[in-house]
Amino acid sequence: MRRATLLAALAAALAAVPAGLADPGVTPTSVKIGGTVPLSGEAAAFGSVGPGAKAYFDYVNAHGGVNGRKIEYVYYDDAYDPAQTVKLTRQLVEQDQVFAIFDTVGTDNNLAIRPYLNQLKVPQLFVADGSDALGKAIKQYPWTIPGLMSYSGEGAIYGRYLTQTKPKAKIAVLYENTEYGKDLLRGLERTVKKGGIVARESYEYTDADVSSHIAKLKASGADTFMVFATPKFAIQSFVFADKLSWRPQIFVSAISIEPTIMSIARIATGGRATKNAISTAFLKNPDDPLWDKDSSVVLYRQIMKKYLPSGKETDVYNFYGMCVAWTMVETLKKAGRNLTRASLLAAARSLDLTSPFLLPKLSLRTSATVNFPIAQVKIYKYNNAQWVVQTGPLDARG
Repeated sequence: MRRATLLAALAAALAAVPAGLADPGVTPTSVKIGGTVPLSGEAAAFGSVGPGAKAYFDYVNAHGGVNGRKIEYVYYDDAYDPAQTVKLTRQLVEQDQVFAIFDTVGTDNNLAIRPYLNQLKVPQLFVADGSDALGKAIKQYPWTIPGLMSYSGEGAIYGRYLTQTKPKAKIAVLYENTEYGKDLLRGLERTVKKGGIVARESYEYTDADVSSHIAKLKASGADTFMVFATPKFAIQSFVFADKLSWRPQIFVSAISIEPTIMSIARIATGGRATKNAISTAFLKNPDDPLWDKDSSVVLYRQIMKKYLPSGKETDVYNFYGMCVAWTMVETLKKAGRNLTRASLLAAARSLDLTSPFLLPKLSLRTSATVNFPIAQVKIYKYNNAQWVVQTGPLDARG
């Protein structure tokens, strides 16, 4: 019954598009999409997903585009500020006349623009967020699809892993006081034993540092430390724990494990805090010699050299940008030559793809009732040089 209701809602949303009218941003030879990324501000480390995606689109355009159309991708810097995201998204839709919004970064940022885009029936696709608030509201917001794994699903994976490997763990949690951090915490709470979490500390993304939070968490006597934080605060967590001579088993959420970030934390702590840190991953790592001869990593490096020569090949956020751009290209192909916003959404809601950028045996799947394309991930451990796989595919949807 629930599935039938959701399908009916999706059908109604698609049918609401007036017949015979050309959607903005589409011509016989081009399609314009847009989004916002934090090229500056507290989350600037994530900003390279924009240039990475554009480099892939430029590569596709040089090889004929999609169904005869070249992709024009416009992205603006919102500094991770939801107010700027709203302003710039309105500019993209109303002035730049984009066909769809793509890969906007951030939970609060995407939640802020979702009502506006759904009201106008503008696809909000493969956005860099994995919150339940965004991903589990298909009926109310059918035009929105996340691009990341479920945050609560990630938290649940850590809980199940601890239950199997360290059932008596005393867990301390640092989490961002947003849907991102709270979802990770909720997923963890669902899957660890009662009383296993002995301390919780939240921080605001506008805070200067988390030193006092780390001191309180250490004082709890915890032997396991969950770092549900964005890169700046993840680095601080490693550094402050080390300064306090606190040596817990550290878990760090997947959005903060990019090699440069881990390298900064490793160097700052002499490797003491970062050694054997645990996280999850769904992407291949272009910084790992393991993938040097992999065809997708070889292609990634070729694209970087030709279309983004100023970018860092070792930056996994560039790689993620290409991964999500690949998904967008495949979705545009599936939407067909008679391209409309309705046909694009229908394609995005019926994916069954094996992306060359994902780890082996992982895939992308969506449906009228499944909103998180990333279905599975693997657990990895950091050996102070690389992230090393520890498990096979695990359920990422919580």
